[in-house]
Amino acid sequence: MRRLAVTTWGTVQGVGFRPFVYGAATARGLSGWVRNGADAVRLEVQGPDEEIQSFLSALRAPPAAARIERIDVAEIPARESNGFAILHSEDDRAARPTLPADLGICAACAAEIDDPSERRHGYPFTNCTQCGPRFSIVEALPYDRSHTSMKGFPLCQACAREYEAPHDRRFHAQPIACPACGPRLRLISRAGARLASDEQAIDAAVRALLLGDVLALQGLGGFQLLVDASNAAAVATLRERKLREEKPFAVMFPSLEMARQSCLLSTAEEAALGSPAAPILLVRRRTGDAIAEGVAPGNPRLGALLPYTPLHRLLLAAIGRPLVCTSGNLAEEPMCTSEAEALERLGTIADVFLVHDRPIVRPVDDSVARVDADGFRLLRRARGFAPLPLRLPGIGSSCILATGAQLKNTLALARDGEVVVSQHLGDLFSALGARLLERTARDLTRFFAVQPQLVACDLHPDYASTRLAEALAVEWNVPLERVQHHHAHVAACVAEHGIVGPVLGLAWDGAGLGIDGSIWGGEALLVDGAEARRVAHLRPFPLPGGERAMREPARSALGLLHEVLGRDAGRHVDFAPAQLRILLDMLTGGVNCPSTSSMGRLFDAIAALAGVRCRAGYEGQAAMELEFAAVDAGAGAYPFPLRDGEPAVADWEPLVQALLDDRARSVPAAVISARFHAALVDLIEAIAERVAVPRVVLTGGCFQNQRLLESAMQRLRGRGFDAYTPELYPPNDGGLSLGQLYVAACRKELRDVPGHSR
Repeated sequence: MRRLAVTTWGTVQGVGFRPFVYGAATARGLSGWVRNGADAVRLEVQGPDEEIQSFLSALRAPPAAARIERIDVAEIPARESNGFAILHSEDDRAARPTLPADLGICAACAAEIDDPSERRHGYPFTNCTQCGPRFSIVEALPYDRSHTSMKGFPLCQACAREYEAPHDRRFHAQPIACPACGPRLRLISRAGARLASDEQAIDAAVRALLLGDVLALQGLGGFQLLVDASNAAAVATLRERKLREEKPFAVMFPSLEMARQSCLLSTAEEAALGSPAAPILLVRRRTGDAIAEGVAPGNPRLGALLPYTPLHRLLLAAIGRPLVCTSGNLAEEPMCTSEAEALERLGTIADVFLVHDRPIVRPVDDSVARVDADGFRLLRRARGFAPLPLRLPGIGSSCILATGAQLKNTLALARDGEVVVSQHLGDLFSALGARLLERTARDLTRFFAVQPQLVACDLHPDYASTRLAEALAVEWNVPLERVQHHHAHVAACVAEHGIVGPVLGLAWDGAGLGIDGSIWGGEALLVDGAEARRVAHLRPFPLPGGERAMREPARSALGLLHEVLGRDAGRHVDFAPAQLRILLDMLTGGVNCPSTSSMGRLFDAIAALAGVRCRAGYEGQAAMELEFAAVDAGAGAYPFPLRDGEPAVADWEPLVQALLDDRARSVPAAVISARFHAALVDLIEAIAERVAVPRVVLTGGCFQNQRLLESAMQRLRGRGFDAYTPELYPPNDGGLSLGQLYVAACRKELRDVPGHSR
């Protein structure tokens, strides 16, 4: 007879792990107990050696939503023990970052709400241990009902029986609820007046949507704005009210079958759509589908998702058609989470509000992903993924907070060799965004009961995230580590993949402050943990008007051409005569024309010169449309030489001259785009061969370009390089906090080495 003490580390709370342990133990006739701790799940198990070994093997194949990172086993003295029990949770240890993400509705709960014979038929807050809210409702660890926003809903007798029954799928499901004891729905007006309740609220919401109204829905992690995706007028109304000119909307389909009618889906894409994470997935759009063109203007892809909560499922089933489903906010603001906030901030957008009384503890937006040649790839990490931790044994045990970037912000918190990256928080240009950033920083440190020993941030002094980092470092009396933007991009990928040793990192994006004070963005860095050396970069060019060039690609084109043609550049770019004179005077005099090596702005310039897009309605639009325009025609690549030097310079001038020659011959934009993309792949190969480091990282917002990424990865691997790119953390600025934290931790480890100075 043996008795073991077992500690399981990882995502093992809120995912049905204790019931799984109970079932595995009782099925083998073992005695003992299991319970949640704030930092792990602990158990003791006793019985014959053969059954103990069988139990340990079963423990390594937990429920699908669980993720075990480590199992510690210790032999302890056997004692008299009868049966197996689930004990009350303990919270005498500091919390570790093991909190589960919110999970999409499972098949069993979906069948239950569809079945008229079930007591939860049509109930929009149905869940079990395998699905439902987690991160959006939990207030503290251990993950028990008393530590969630469900604490205000006492269990009825029927739910209590399920909760206490070890073989029930709702055994210790903390958000468990039913119509008798759980949250309730209301449809209210802009003035907050009740219009309908419960099932009648869904019916009334459907009628409003069919009339072309905008519905504000209180979802899992915040409010969403919904309209009929087939109603062009309703879509246009939403765009006008939300101040979202052209950026694509996501579309929620009632079923996978209906999604297939509008989207060309691979087997892997269908699996991703139906996974517990249930992200928005960027997929190919069918021509002639029923979705209004205004949903994703000029875009061959749709952001598709399936109903991931019972409320979404009931609403979509009742209306029977796809709905636009976008964040409940004005452009560049955070999403609303409370009824009062929604009425105040969305009152000029939504016609009616479908709300409930389950409080949302923290905003959690939808994740965005795609499936490419290498598999699943996240572009926005939020619901379904945050705050699942990343184990980083090489960073030591220090507690570090990293505050991320100005765009697509996330925070990162490290403790005991694990990192939690927050949910996507959005852009920080508004006061609301800056407040959300601070609130999230304090939420993370409070939740995990830690005091950071170090704060990391970007080099840029004017980012809201930098200002917060500076204030927190003073408040906590800890050091502040500033990390260069593109170093952080590369480091995030290194951390995710656990790469050891130097890498060549190609960090291509729109803008990031360089160590020389200029705007970088087309960088090749030799990165080894704490250190980064610029080994190559794009030839700089001026941006007339600075940040205005982000929305006016023609300005990037004019700055590029001015370097080559001087004032004759104006012949090739379409501006009104008076504006052109002003811009050329600015370029000639070097007034408000910052120099940049940005690959993102080069994409914009080429898009404008190719006639694809001269004005952008949202960040990255010109580059995206240039990618979509490309059609291979065997025309080869533009010349894009890598000049000698330290660092080497990628000279775009021969490329631009060849492009202008193509324009003079009326070569179509499809061929120009294909030749430009091919030139970039040649450049990547040239840099990799020049630096001759076996591991190459491709990251930054430009590598969201699927054509560029897949071609570059294939070329590098064909030349014998190990090529890496971010997968579960975004290549855009949403991954910067992870990279900042990793670099800061590496620098701290170096400083802690006796005799080392930096």
